Amino acid sequence: MNENYRLFSSESVTEGHPDKVCDLVADSILDAALAGDPKSRVAVEVCASTDYMMIFGEMTTDADIDAEAVARAAIRSVGYDSAEKGMDADNCRIDVRIKKQSPDISQGVTGSLEKRAGATDPDDALGAGDQGMMFGYACMETPSMMPMPIALSHTLSRRLAEVRRSGVLPYLRPDGKVQVTVAYGKDGVPHHVDTVVVSAQHDEGVPLARLQDDIKREVILSSIGSELITPDTRFIINPSGRFVLGGPAGDSGLTGRKIIVDTYGGSVPHGGGAFSGKDPTKVDRSASYYARYVCKNLVAAGAADKMELQVAYAIGSAHPVSLCVNTHGTGHIKDKYILDIIRGFFDFRPGAIIRTLGLEAPIYAATTNYGHFGKRDLPWEQTDKASDIMAYIRTLPTA
Repeated sequence: MNENYRLFSSESVTEGHPDKVCDLVADSILDAALAGDPKSRVAVEVCASTDYMMIFGEMTTDADIDAEAVARAAIRSVGYDSAEKGMDADNCRIDVRIKKQSPDISQGVTGSLEKRAGATDPDDALGAGDQGMMFGYACMETPSMMPMPIALSHTLSRRLAEVRRSGVLPYLRPDGKVQVTVAYGKDGVPHHVDTVVVSAQHDEGVPLARLQDDIKREVILSSIGSELITPDTRFIINPSGRFVLGGPAGDSGLTGRKIIVDTYGGSVPHGGGAFSGKDPTKVDRSASYYARYVCKNLVAAGAADKMELQVAYAIGSAHPVSLCVNTHGTGHIKDKYILDIIRGFFDFRPGAIIRTLGLEAPIYAATTNYGHFGKRDLPWEQTDKASDIMAYIRTLPTA
């Protein structure tokens, strides 16, 4: 390792990874519930193994949902249409064990601590669906304001799926993983890509050398700019030598097991709560989205080059119990002003978050794969408050 650089790695996985198959099924069921009843309360978990999937959890909804049919459609959309590939969407066994949401939890969500104390503001009525800490982040490393290692990892894993689906590399199967190591200079700025690791599921009989050449050419070099590749960049492709058996047949899958892939690739802390299968009253999901929205608007407004925000809640309470900002020494204004901006421009009550970001819509299956952040069209990726924040910053004392 060159002492002039700090190496940092992040990973991504394709939609055929067994954990992501489970996430997609959970989010597809959530979308089906919200499409029929925007006030649905959903906390669905999914696990999968060879020719088997279990769907369990809690749901209270007026929507008429065939969870098994939704699951089979989701599995099929990934490309798992035969046991040979890793799962047969039409013939695998699926067990559904879903009950109604606990009334103890429900009473805290629909009748918050503040409402029970006499608050009359409609946004005070909805309490957080659980306690916990959530993190948001944004930085200037990439156009998407995501850390470069996770942004490149998602680009490569998405490309791995594209070349399979389009027939460019027709021998590929749905499962796959990518890891990218970026070298940062002493100034903290990404300098080059040190190592790329790709493991791609493939048909029986494909020569390893052919697969390695194809993936290097069609996936890696077509996706990473030449300015980031050096003569010393390492490409490690299918290092196990064989990856025919994949998907749930190769390894069991479970919702919520790829939370670092879902967020910032380990560049910042994670509160611990997973996203997929949860309706927006669960602040594990909605407040994480909102914290990203806050950070991205502040970075876009020039408050800092990096912004990390922690928010914490008590179950049944509308207002967060704490907010904590960390600019990692990149702030262009004082932290106290940043906190003032956050409190003045943003409302962290779950009801306000849901309304602001439109989270009662069936948008969640689109979030499942290739990260919940950095996708331009998602509502929490918008920087609609940046110009107003920028104008406010100009009024602050310069000393």
